Amino acid sequence: MYKYVIFDLDGTLLNTLEDLAAAGNYALSASGYPTYAAERYKYFVGNGIPVLIKRICPQNIGEQEESRVRELFSEYYGAHCLDNTKPYEGISEMLAELKRNGIGTGVVTNKDHSYSAKLVKDFFGDNISVVRGREDGIPKKPDPYSVNYVMDRFKANKKDVLYVGDSNVDMETAINAGVDSCGVLWGFRTKKELLDSGAIYIASSSEELLGIILQNKKDTL
Repeated sequence: MYKYVIFDLDGTLLNTLEDLAAAGNYALSASGYPTYAAERYKYFVGNGIPVLIKRICPQNIGEQEESRVRELFSEYYGAHCLDNTKPYEGISEMLAELKRNGIGTGVVTNKDHSYSAKLVKDFFGDNISVVRGREDGIPKKPDPYSVNYVMDRFKANKKDVLYVGDSNVDMETAINAGVDSCGVLWGFRTKKELLDSGAIYIASSSEELLGIILQNKKDTL
């Protein structure tokens, strides 16, 4: 049984896609640029808002205009990040069960820390102990810096830690941190991407994920 679980946020605990897409499309439309279907944002997100803005903006628009799009995105997302966002099925119950079993839980995400802390508090309360979002000057995933920070907070041994996420960035983060990884199939990316990037486990439901954490199953690939 793992003693600590560190989760990605977007696409893993929370389905944030519609609100991220709405903010991105608002910023693009307000700037006179083409917008995208929400499904396209599954491949725009994952590396933080600065990279998301680069991906959705037309090429060669210049830093000043890109910065303006980012400001529009941030203003809109800050006001609307709870409009459609919600936990994936069974996630809240799973986190409560982990707490009942004495398992420490944290979040490490490339989403800006201010948004991450708000969303985790609003949806999960004290069922998540530590949140580490993106901040200027701090290496972001797949760098292991923030995972190591959370493990230090827990005083955790790496062998007791599972990192859970929905993308190649998450699986690479786990490898770089030297901890086991589990890819989830309800998020933004594919099973092939997760396996190709080194996932040790694959979970297709919160129930499967709970079984992996509590029983250390290795039969879900």
